[in-house]
Amino acid sequence: MSMFHSMNNTASALTAQRLRMDVISSNMANADSTRSVNGDGPYRRKSVVLEPKEGQFSSFLNMAMSRKSGSSIGNGVKVSRIVEDRETPTKMVYDPTHVDANENGYVEMPNVDPLREMVDLISATRSYEANVTVFNASKGMMMKALEIGK
Repeated sequence: MSMFHSMNNTASALTAQRLRMDVISSNMANADSTRSVNGDGPYRRKSVVLEPKEGQFSSFLNMAMSRKSGSSIGNGVKVSRIVEDRETPTKMVYDPTHVDANENGYVEMPNVDPLREMVDLISATRSYEANVTVFNASKGMMMKALEIGK
């Protein structure tokens, strides 16, 4: 195992959480967008799907628990895809003066819930902060190891 293995794992998590925060910010910015980029209705909420870079978590856990941890115990995380939420219904708001109002005066609004987005943003921020702490701890341990050699 490389000396920088933990830092590489943490860096991948930092990158993934940063993208997650960017997607959440995009959702918040488009909470009132009644037209999507390709023109097929209102903006749809997007979310990030994360997965391990290699293998499954259960195999790493079983390896660590059986004390056969001669190989690496994980290689970080990656963003597998960004998906649109097509299951949550959009909101219909009565506003007959709106440009996108239908013949009954209702406007189809995005399925973005600002409260849910804020909860997700807090979660992503806390995960990011935790990974920064892990990165700094790893760096501190490496610096102490270098001091031993003096």
